[in-house]
Amino acid sequence: MFCPMSFDLVLFGGTGDLAWRKLMPALFQAFRHGSLPAGGRIIGVARDDLSDAQYRELIQSRFKAVEGAKRPSPEEFEKFADLLHYLRMDLSKPADYDRLAQTLQERDADTVVMYLATAPSLFTQTVERIAAAGLGGPKTRVVLEKPLGHDLASNRAINAAVGRVLKEEQVFRIDHYLGKPSVQNLFAMRFGNALFEPLWRREYIASIEITIAEDLGVEKRGAFYDQTGALRDMVQNHALQLLCAVAMEPPINAHADALRDEKLKVLRSLKAWTPESIGMHAVRGQYTAGTAYGERVQGYLQEPGIDPASRTETFVALRAEIANWRWAGVPFYIRTGKRLASRDARIEVNFKPTPHAIFRAPAGASANKLVINLQPKDGLELHLLAQAQNSRKRSGDGTQPLATVQLDLDFGQRFGTERVGAYERLLLDVIDGRLNLFVRSDEQEEAWRWVEPLIEAWQNDSGPRPYAAGTWGPSASSAMIARDGLAWSEEQ
Repeated sequence: MFCPMSFDLVLFGGTGDLAWRKLMPALFQAFRHGSLPAGGRIIGVARDDLSDAQYRELIQSRFKAVEGAKRPSPEEFEKFADLLHYLRMDLSKPADYDRLAQTLQERDADTVVMYLATAPSLFTQTVERIAAAGLGGPKTRVVLEKPLGHDLASNRAINAAVGRVLKEEQVFRIDHYLGKPSVQNLFAMRFGNALFEPLWRREYIASIEITIAEDLGVEKRGAFYDQTGALRDMVQNHALQLLCAVAMEPPINAHADALRDEKLKVLRSLKAWTPESIGMHAVRGQYTAGTAYGERVQGYLQEPGIDPASRTETFVALRAEIANWRWAGVPFYIRTGKRLASRDARIEVNFKPTPHAIFRAPAGASANKLVINLQPKDGLELHLLAQAQNSRKRSGDGTQPLATVQLDLDFGQRFGTERVGAYERLLLDVIDGRLNLFVRSDEQEEAWRWVEPLIEAWQNDSGPRPYAAGTWGPSASSAMIARDGLAWSEEQ
């Protein structure tokens, strides 16, 4: 429960794509659920010349693109709109920050949140000018969107610049995957129950797969994506944070630093890349023309804003290992890409088979498996082997053969409208000053350190492997996991 407080949330990039697609709908849901503190004001900041009324009309028009259940009625929006204000700013002009400071000082809210939904290249300049305008005091919290930097050196430079004017506890480096209900329930399942944790180790787990698949192409983000690619856009942040959530040791308590200390240990334990392991255990691809939603779609090089000679990857598959006592020898497979066969994000924990089989299982039946579904489905599945109830099928000793059964917890059905979305949860945590679900600077640096050898190697290789849109990526991805005698879930 959030304590009543007054807050100002300043949304830099207030007319941008992230603001209307994710942040405003999340803030409205918090308002609808009654969890947004009553004494609030949301100030959109951008270069457009708009009045408060015009900004409210713009946001209301954008809500038409939001899925139906999350769309406000006219009456609801009228109440929510009272929170919305607008300030025209040129982020390169110090005088505009002085006007922002004056606007904020007139109200003197208990908490000031500066959400930088801007190009990462503007982070350092914006934070420095926020501080120069006298807005970097202890009640200020700054939210930084990913990607934070382009490589290890640029990440360190941004963090150093931010650290000169803000304390670490004022900086909220957001990764919205950590706010997903399924990820929260992964922590709860592991550390709130005694059932799985004794089995959560190399003696019982054969492999772990992390898949973040998108069926969309680059859409309108071509110019940005072509400078970023799947490794920087998804692996360095989202995928590695999911890996940490799965592999971390139990923290001593639920304090932010206790959680982040354990995630940092995982990142430091990842086996470093070598030229040999990159060749064997790292695959990158780029989609070509294919079929999506039953229609023909163009390839990456034909997308708007893409260099026709681009070597940017739209798909990555990796085999990672964690060099510690809990996980030694257990392969972690990471896979992410655009224009894949379906939109599907999940973590699959594959347990080892029984040491001595006394029942007959059908060909191809897998051992026990736990699936944490992230999107579009949201929940947990436990796959078990049970006796098939068919009297006509008996083995020679009279026993029934085994069949795969599934226990399915669908969070959408179980919790319904009570569920809190990722951005809604994270925005409320920022307002309340909770850092548990945000990334610390040393975590980010370790993640960049691990992927940097891949970045460097791929600058000089033969380029990404092609794969047709609407498939599961290049065949080399299947070959990589097949070397361990395994297959991706859709191939089993």
